[in-house]
Amino acid sequence: MRKIYLHKRFDSLEKFILELSKHNFILTDKQKEQFKLYFKFLIEVNEHVNLTRITEENEVYLKHFYDSITPLFVFGDVFKDGATLCDVGAGAGFPSIPLKILKPSLKVTIVDSLAKRLTFLKDLIAKLGLDNVELVHGRAEDVGQNKLYREKFDIVTARAVAKMSVLSEYCLPLVKKDGYFVALKGPKAEDELDEGKKALAVLGGKLIKDEELTLPGTTEERTLVLVKKVKETPKKYPRQAGTPRRKPIC
Repeated sequence: MRKIYLHKRFDSLEKFILELSKHNFILTDKQKEQFKLYFKFLIEVNEHVNLTRITEENEVYLKHFYDSITPLFVFGDVFKDGATLCDVGAGAGFPSIPLKILKPSLKVTIVDSLAKRLTFLKDLIAKLGLDNVELVHGRAEDVGQNKLYREKFDIVTARAVAKMSVLSEYCLPLVKKDGYFVALKGPKAEDELDEGKKALAVLGGKLIKDEELTLPGTTEERTLVLVKKVKETPKKYPRQAGTPRRKPIC
């Protein structure tokens, strides 16, 4: 496992812009405005809908926006222009909306089970002027059995949703063969990956890479996991809603 260190003080939109430039992402004026609108609307709605416990501006830019974008630094070749991406359990839009802002050609589908969050996302998408973003209200287990979505996506992402043994069953049925599942995990995910090996194999996935990094100016560690879909997922998966969490494949 290769560990990436990104130690710089991180305290503003300007620093966010600078850090992205170090990874060869130069934000346009439109993209800068989109991130500013995103922050403003997130905090506004969060006053009456529970979207995030992180509300300080510098922390939102670091722990939500920057954190969501890190897969582009590490697995950039996966995020091809025009790729179809499904974000499972996106909550307030992480990681898919920051990824969409940076890569506008992505065709994004967001799956979430809570209507209030989807209402926020619908309004956010309109405010940011984003196109090719579909919102799906449902449990990942049900969506994964829906022929409209099953094995239809080049990339499926999930951030802080569940352990790998469970998350794999939520996500891999949505990935097309030769596509990728990208999991954004917290620190020290090796135990999770070990526990999830059987689930990956059963569901048609193969671990390609896992990389650790630290967020700029902090000691906070993250792990990014890249899984390739090497064979079709057996039809019985995902199982009935709630079953993967109660009885994970292991």
